[in-house]
Amino acid sequence: MSEDIRDRVRSMMSAARGELAELVALRSVADPRQSPPEECAKAAEWVRSRFAELGFADARLERTPDGSDAVIGQRPAAHPDAPTVLLYAHYDVQPPLEESAWRTPPFELTDMGGRWAGRGAADCKGNIVMHLLALRALGDDIPVNLKLVVEGSEEQGTGGLERYVEANRDVLRADAILVCDTGNAAVGRPATTVSLRGFANVVVRVETLASEVHSGMFGGPAPDALAALVALLASLRDAGGNTTVDGLERAQTWPGEPYDTEQFRSDAGVLDGVDLLGDAAVADVLWARPALTVLGIDCPPVVGSTAAITPRAAARLNLRVPPGTRATDALNALRAHLEAHAPWHVRVEIETEAVGEPFRAPTDGPAYRALADAMRSAYGVQPSMLGQGGSIPLCNVFADAYPDAEIILMGVEEPLALIHAPNESVDPSEIENLAVAEALFLRAYGRGGGMTGPADDR
Repeated sequence: MSEDIRDRVRSMMSAARGELAELVALRSVADPRQSPPEECAKAAEWVRSRFAELGFADARLERTPDGSDAVIGQRPAAHPDAPTVLLYAHYDVQPPLEESAWRTPPFELTDMGGRWAGRGAADCKGNIVMHLLALRALGDDIPVNLKLVVEGSEEQGTGGLERYVEANRDVLRADAILVCDTGNAAVGRPATTVSLRGFANVVVRVETLASEVHSGMFGGPAPDALAALVALLASLRDAGGNTTVDGLERAQTWPGEPYDTEQFRSDAGVLDGVDLLGDAAVADVLWARPALTVLGIDCPPVVGSTAAITPRAAARLNLRVPPGTRATDALNALRAHLEAHAPWHVRVEIETEAVGEPFRAPTDGPAYRALADAMRSAYGVQPSMLGQGGSIPLCNVFADAYPDAEIILMGVEEPLALIHAPNESVDPSEIENLAVAEALFLRAYGRGGGMTGPADDR
């Protein structure tokens, strides 16, 4: 039965490329300081109109509390007892960073070595096109109630959709939620993401002197704020690169499939001869243990610096928190560590920027089983269950708002996609295969893999 779906999807891939090119051309960075707000508005309307054409007659733009617009809609099934599936994606994108680092124009979809390159091609506009392909392949034969949400500020992390869901729980209630914003283990190797790390972001500021002073006249006894900050940051890892925040457990192990060391080195672009961090398997360090990253430092730049002792310096830190640890507890541990390990009694100020809890998905329900079968049919191989080091706070909001729903994370991203970096791209075979898998899933889930009644009636 899958061949008819495959043939339909394949016949639409040329048109799908054209649609993705239209979407990528919209500079929908949800930050008016970096991109005109009109670009996000155009992207939202583009998404709304395409899904309205596919039977989402009430497809509309809903303003969320952070000022962004989410595309919301629903398409009822013919049978009143059909299960309900919510389809998720986001139309906003990361800024392109240094455009000079791109090999192709970032907002022009370009063929590059068999892939389609452009900002948002994978994260997450490729998933929007994937949804459209899956629904078009099914035509009128969609035996589930469909709901849709495509948000417009996911990359900014301002929480607009999260607060909208909390205030409007019935709007998106569903039996199964396809959060299409992750990806596969590799091209052609399907996977669902079952674990997400939480996070805590802080800015730590160190101050030692009233102002800069001459390093020749005062260097030695006068405390150097930059040196103090370096020493403080060094306390957050041991000699083997393990994150060492006092009070945080760091011996957890990943229960799922391993991540091959050489594959990880290749995926991450680790230079030859450079060691990986941590004294455990890659999957343990990546998905099961806390990880501290220094995101940025404020200090005098090399060019323009003078022979002066630095009186103040700051660093922005990102602590990733594995499932099993509360992000708020990890934040408190990090703050306490920074205060305890600051050398020379320097003044330390710690600002909390954001906190997000980790997430783990139950995987023993009918939707997971139906999707595993669909992925196997679409790809011809057994799908994997992976962790992800990133965070999607919306998943926790969905889990709290809809405790009976199965939340499934999937998508067209994979290591070569380089999401959030210059030269982002998508492999068109991932769009095709996942569209086939999603269509097969919707067909199977609605014909026996779902719940006994629609979500809105429970």
